[in-house]
Amino acid sequence: MSESDRPDSGDAGRGHGDAELRTMLVVFFRRRGEPPQEVDDLVQEVLLRLSSRRSPHEMENLAGYAIRTAESVLVDRSRRRSVRHHHDHVEFDAERDADQAIGPDRIVASRQELAVVVAALSALPERTRTIFVLRRLEGMRYRDIADRLGLSISAVEKHMVRASLHLLKFEERRT
Repeated sequence: MSESDRPDSGDAGRGHGDAELRTMLVVFFRRRGEPPQEVDDLVQEVLLRLSSRRSPHEMENLAGYAIRTAESVLVDRSRRRSVRHHHDHVEFDAERDADQAIGPDRIVASRQELAVVVAALSALPERTRTIFVLRRLEGMRYRDIADRLGLSISAVEKHMVRASLHLLKFEERRT
């Protein structure tokens, strides 16, 4: 194979073959304090974006473009994590969570508790139950519930108090 037939020969003048580019990106991400277990994925994302260009090896300043792309990858990841509330999540730890395994007894107990809650909700008047479900399960605001049902906000609040007291009394009777 001659020098001009080699895959990296187009980069030779710029000094950035695939291995050098990969190494440069690894160093870039490590210097920014990225966790070691994520560096390879970040490098792969940059290389994927570069490969989607028509011919990344023909760029005048491939290293500069790769660094700009790497910065973009970090910004995009940060935005994704912000939107998905990444920092609010707790990773699964098998040792910590082993005692909380879902077994048949836990499933039966949970179904029984659910049946009790459904029975308590069923005992509420229909409008009160509807308001409670819209607020607590659907997450609707009082104003939106009031508009939807043609009530005042005060009436919605009173229904919520009535439902909460009913469920509290229902729970007290159970214990």
